[in-house]
Amino acid sequence: MSFKNVCLNCGACCAFFRVSFYWREAEPAQGRRIPPDLVEEETEFYDNMKGTNQGHPYCAALRGKIGESVGCTIYRDRPSPCREFGIHWDKGRMQIDSGDLERCNRARAAWNLPPLTMELIDSAGRNTTLTCLVDQLMENSRKGIIFRH
Repeated sequence: MSFKNVCLNCGACCAFFRVSFYWREAEPAQGRRIPPDLVEEETEFYDNMKGTNQGHPYCAALRGKIGESVGCTIYRDRPSPCREFGIHWDKGRMQIDSGDLERCNRARAAWNLPPLTMELIDSAGRNTTLTCLVDQLMENSRKGIIFRH
């Protein structure tokens, strides 16, 4: 069974949270390759991904349509807050801790996307691809069927 990354159909976190990181992460002299035009200075010691330090954040590196199909233009070189977000893959299954799932769902709610639950994620690993799961959640949401966790 093949699994697709549910994040590639979402992108809500990239358009909800500020992405703030230690300035050296964007320093070419330190071996980093975050394009300078995608970085904004926050303080003497911290930078942001451009577009994320505003009232309605939207990362300048994000491409696509939230909730449908998205991608990060600097995925391999993304800063630590993006790399360390708790969603990861282990043996073909999505893994997430409850705190990061809560943050994920806050971002999804802001974009009127249905929440993900641990139970749904676990059942997706046994029964279907995550992409199909999200498609089903979106369809149920359009029909007014609400999932609670």
